[in-house]
Amino acid sequence: MLTLDKIYHASFVLKDVIRHTELVRADKINTDCELYLKPENLQFTGSFKLRGSGYMISQLTDEEKSHGVIACSAGNHAQGVALAATKYGIKSLICLPDGAPISKVEATKAYGAEVCMVPGVYDDAYNKAIELRDKEGYTFVHPFDNIDVIAGQGTIGLEILNELSDVDAIVVPVGGGGLISGVAFAAKTLKPDIKIYGVQAQGAPSMYNSVKNGKIERLDSVSTIADGIAVKQPGENTFKIVSEYVDEIVTVSEDEISSAILALIEQQKMIAEGAGAVSVAAVMFNKIPVKNKKVVCVVSGGNIDVTILSRVIKRGLMKSGRLCSLCIELMDKPGQLETVSRIIASCGGNVTSVHHERASETKDINGCFLRLELETKNYEHIAQIVETLKDNGFKMVE
Repeated sequence: MLTLDKIYHASFVLKDVIRHTELVRADKINTDCELYLKPENLQFTGSFKLRGSGYMISQLTDEEKSHGVIACSAGNHAQGVALAATKYGIKSLICLPDGAPISKVEATKAYGAEVCMVPGVYDDAYNKAIELRDKEGYTFVHPFDNIDVIAGQGTIGLEILNELSDVDAIVVPVGGGGLISGVAFAAKTLKPDIKIYGVQAQGAPSMYNSVKNGKIERLDSVSTIADGIAVKQPGENTFKIVSEYVDEIVTVSEDEISSAILALIEQQKMIAEGAGAVSVAAVMFNKIPVKNKKVVCVVSGGNIDVTILSRVIKRGLMKSGRLCSLCIELMDKPGQLETVSRIIASCGGNVTSVHHERASETKDINGCFLRLELETKNYEHIAQIVETLKDNGFKMVE
């Protein structure tokens, strides 16, 4: 049973295991509220997961510790379990799907865990972990649906209230629900009038659907850049706690998540993964009522795969009107490209890519398509450039 005493005990136990992540003021993300970030992306292992796994592992009996722990994950949970087990001198085995990124496999090993690569996907890794648990006597460390794990995550709620006692709302990413369950229970118990908002990706709304329909529901599939919260089904414990203590759950789109990642990089010099940025996205795009409120967004993790970071940034630039693509139909004759470039430059745009293609689809046999990629200021700037090109006789193609 989850209690406030257990969360306080977790805070005491974890003081030498975790890093205390102080709140960071973030005024520019939404000027309608007084916004702070809880930067768990700066936590050891780059994620809040160390708190829950660390506390659960600390509470094992000597007999259980002697057999070691096992988990399955392709990301933050694996690294949290590995580091926590190593700190307590316990053997850890992590089952990973064989398609997991090499960087995450190596990071898990670096924290002291043995790694078992399993052919297939996450579900196959989970089944293998359960098989080895039953065969070898390991203790399985669940990523979210365990009371000790939830209590460990709840220490974030205590830290927020200790540092900002008059906070009006806390916004939390939601996957399986372990993080928000702990934070909501701690915060609501200490300050009943506080608002707790959960945020999921539109491509993985398992808790959103479950709470909305009043029963645990399983998604057939999930698809989102926020892979850390791409959970098909919430836990029994977490569903019950969220239903009782969380005020509202909202969803954000892939473009909104990308924009939030970009805003954190540019404005706060802070790297967040997709799952870590959904709370910020919800506040940026006014998915929750924050006007004139003192709000804390939990940035739950920063382990974004650098190979996709550039794509996420590009998507964020396009979402905010800082990057745009134009297609112009024009006559294939000398000077056309120079004229178009001069018009765009006079409007303050910057051409970064040019593709000239002769195509039979144009009405005029001498016609061609000019496809451009531009750096722009915002959507108003894009509209100004388009109108100026039209005023000069150029035809825009949708």
